[in-house]
Order: sequence, then C-alpha cells, then structure tokens
Amino acid sequence: MTRRLTKHVVAFALVALASARVVPQTSTSTASAPPPAAETGTPSVPWAAGEYLEYTLKVGFISAGSGRMQVIGRDSIRGRTAWRLNFNVTGGFLFAHVNDSYDSWMDVQTLNSLRFLQDLSEAGYKKKRSYEIFPDRATYSESGKEEQKSVDNPLDDASFFFFVRRIPLEVDSQYTFNRYFNPNSNPVIIKVERKETITVPAGTFSAIVIQPVIKAGGLFGEGGHAEIWLSDDNRRILLQMKTRVPVIGSLNLYLRKYRNTQEVSPPPAKTP
Repeated sequence: MTRRLTKHVVAFALVALASARVVPQTSTSTASAPPPAAETGTPSVPWAAGEYLEYTLKVGFISAGSGRMQVIGRDSIRGRTAWRLNFNVTGGFLFAHVNDSYDSWMDVQTLNSLRFLQDLSEAGYKKKRSYEIFPDRATYSESGKEEQKSVDNPLDDASFFFFVRRIPLEVDSQYTFNRYFNPNSNPVIIKVERKETITVPAGTFSAIVIQPVIKAGGLFGEGGHAEIWLSDDNRRILLQMKTRVPVIGSLNLYLRKYRNTQEVSPPPAKTP
C-alpha cells in the first residue's frame, strides 16, 4: 500500500506540475509562459545551488514519512552545463517502507532535460531506471536502449516542477502542458483556482492554489481532485499538497524546513 501511495505523491508533486507549451484558456485573464532561452543566454531562475526544501508526509492525520527537494548544484552532461536536481521520499506505513529518489539534469541555458534517473525501493520492490534525453533531436533512450521519439523542449518529473516556477500563474486561468519527455504522458492541465494565506510547519505564507488534471486518468484524472499550494511570490516554492485517495482518504505534504530558496525574497505573510 505504501508503494502505491508514494508513487502518487511523487508523480503528483513533480509530474503533475509539468511545464510545457502553455495555452491559456481563461475566463477573466490571459497569461503566457516565458519562451525557451536562447543557447547563448542563461535565463533568470528563482532557485540557486544549495536550495533545500523538506516536507512532512501524512496519511490523514498520521505522519507517514518525509520528502526532500533540492538543487544539488551544477554539473556537465555531454558538454552542456546543467542544474542537478533531486527529489527523495522516505517513510513507512503499516509494515511497508519506502525510499525513492529522482535525479534530473536540467540544461541551465535552455531549461530542457538532459538526463533523468529513478531509484525506487518500495515495500520489497526495487527498480532503477536511467534515461538519456536529447533535446536537439527530440528523442530519448532508457538505459542504453534504442532511442524513441520525444517532444520539443523536453522535461522530466523533477525538472517539470522547477520550470513551472517561472510561469506566471493568474487566478481563473487554465494552462495546457505538453512537454513531458515521454509523449504518452501528455497533456497535463493546470487550473489556477485562488489565493489564500496558509500555515505549515515552516511558517505562514501567502499562497496561490492550483489544481492539476491529467488527461490519462487515475488519481489526478478529470474525475478526481487534488490541490497544490505554491508561495505567492517570485520563489513559487511548494508549500503544501492535498489529495484524496480512494479507501485511504487524504494524502498530504507540508513544508517544514527550507533554506536558500532565493538570496533576496519577501518574508512569509503575516496572519491577518
């Protein structure tokens, strides 16, 4: 059961926030994504090497583990300088335990994915996957296998979340995303619902609330409901996530610790 729950958490917090070709469909406003950066320029981003976010994972009111999202630093992949990103979930529920890690290398100039690793250990199940992603020819390969068709300006699970932090999110707007490196997982729709002030273990923040909808169905399909709270400032850090899981009930993430999320940033909002 933990294996299933953890996969939902990771897929939601990362894949569901995939960035892509943004197609605003709004009732009250219009929004657009910044264009991909040129090869000769380095785009401004709201993160830096050393950024670290830590979360408490709860099933209902029961603490079931923790999650960590971080920018390890910069690395070189096939002659390209890349951000090294990592997301890790550890914990247990009943008699099952999990330790999953996702690593991504994101080109600092184009913000495209270059490499993606999964290292999963869930209730006796272990699996490692390695993907090489080639944006210049819109293909990818898994663990040295034959290349397969990808998409333009590809992104993977971890890089999706970081890229969406650069997208202007306007309330009552709807965005369509088609940049996941495996075309079978596209599209993702992001609905921007509202703004509010929330309190999590890390403090009190002004937040913008979004709802992801994955056309493929499942927990985050059109028939379900899940919400993500991002900080309503230029950092756009993940503050909180709430979902409803059949049989289990609520499955939630809460920010409890963070550092170096931006050298200069506004303080958390004060409670009204």
